[in-house]
Amino acid sequence: MNVIHLSVECYPVAKVGGLADVVGALPKYQNKLGINASVVIPWYDKPYIRDHAFDRVVSGTFNQGSATLSYEVWKQVESTLGFDLFLIKIPGFLDRSEVYGYADEGEQFIAFQHAFLDWLTISAIVPDIVHCHDYHVGLIPFLMQWGDRFHTLRTVKTVATVHNGQYQGWMNWSKGILLPAFDTWKWGLLDWDGLINPLAAAIKCSTAFTTVSEGYLKELLVEANGLQTLFASESFKGVGIVNGIDTEVWDSEKDVAIQFPFNIRNVTKGKEKNKETFCEQYKLDSRRPLLVFIGRFAYEKGADLLSEIIINLFEVKDEKISIFILGSGDSEIRDSLAPLSAKYPGYFSAYFGYDESLAHWVYASADLLLMPSRVEPCGLNQLYSLRYGTLPVVRAIGGLKDTVIDIQDPEGYGVRFAEASVESAVEGIQRAVLFSSNSAAFEKNKKRMMSLDFSWDSSAKTYIDLYNQINP
Repeated sequence: MNVIHLSVECYPVAKVGGLADVVGALPKYQNKLGINASVVIPWYDKPYIRDHAFDRVVSGTFNQGSATLSYEVWKQVESTLGFDLFLIKIPGFLDRSEVYGYADEGEQFIAFQHAFLDWLTISAIVPDIVHCHDYHVGLIPFLMQWGDRFHTLRTVKTVATVHNGQYQGWMNWSKGILLPAFDTWKWGLLDWDGLINPLAAAIKCSTAFTTVSEGYLKELLVEANGLQTLFASESFKGVGIVNGIDTEVWDSEKDVAIQFPFNIRNVTKGKEKNKETFCEQYKLDSRRPLLVFIGRFAYEKGADLLSEIIINLFEVKDEKISIFILGSGDSEIRDSLAPLSAKYPGYFSAYFGYDESLAHWVYASADLLLMPSRVEPCGLNQLYSLRYGTLPVVRAIGGLKDTVIDIQDPEGYGVRFAEASVESAVEGIQRAVLFSSNSAAFEKNKKRMMSLDFSWDSSAKTYIDLYNQINP
């Protein structure tokens, strides 16, 4: 079976969030199970691409509105990622340094999708499955069925994975002229509430769609930024499959990003050593429990609550803990956190920016991980923390609820709290800190967390089962 994963992110080539981690791991694990899975992403001016060899496999042109665009498809020479990686380069569109943030982002994504379909068509490539990740490539299932020039692809089955239903790629219908020619009688498949909606089109036109946890599939029926009724009407072809993690990348015993590698047998000593050196570098007291937040400064992540949570813990609850934050994003959230290092010296520190290696060291050093998310389709940070023996303190939503069992349960190993609020988060943190004071139970729980299996092995097989169902 030949499967093509189509995305705008893929770790370690271009990463903004969890989408990249999924696309960089799922195909590798699928290949281990015997299918031929490859990945296609845009070309970026990124270190990984500059540092590796690529061969040009095809070039072509197509019209986007009144413009004629030229594209090239490049394939990585050495398959070091566990799958074949293809890049699509379009001068002026797909040759930039960042994944997102450009004023013509919508036109970029249209060009990427058009070039992909043109490449398959002129090269007579007919895969068994095209797996589309998020709205950025949400037009693909529609265009494969109803595009004038892509008739050779009409029998190809498509899977659309919703990593985050809040982002849908809305475009005014004035942008419709930029799309490849299609059967205009089918325009309604592109439309939602008077706009071109790529995510809605993907849900309508894909052979099957998935969400990144079972819990998130249910939540989309209640709140999906306006698409609730669509998810309900198409629920017969929806499947919730929880994300896994790449246990080759996230392996505390072999992780070159941490100073003192450890395994489940010496987790206590290993984490203590990492914590001591980490706290020394960031001027924190390693004798206190270390609570961390790692992620984007975004409303959906609950990051706007962080400064108030910290102030409440120190000034109202008088908690004797150390707190470290690693993140980037909303400047207002960053500005609310920046003064706290000076306000609480020895108790609070932060690194503003994205640093993958530092994230690994933080997981290896921390006692507790905070995730106060308002929306969390799956979440990977809590899975990384479990892998490194760090207790997750999470809001009971989406994939967090699916993957973290509260310590009040006999089978529990984390802490869940109910609301995305300062009060609820603080209550959860206090329960976790109290639990950490019971050294015997806390040390036993570290081993329990590290023994859990959230690898891609099971989830990759579930995806393959889905492929076989829709393409028997």
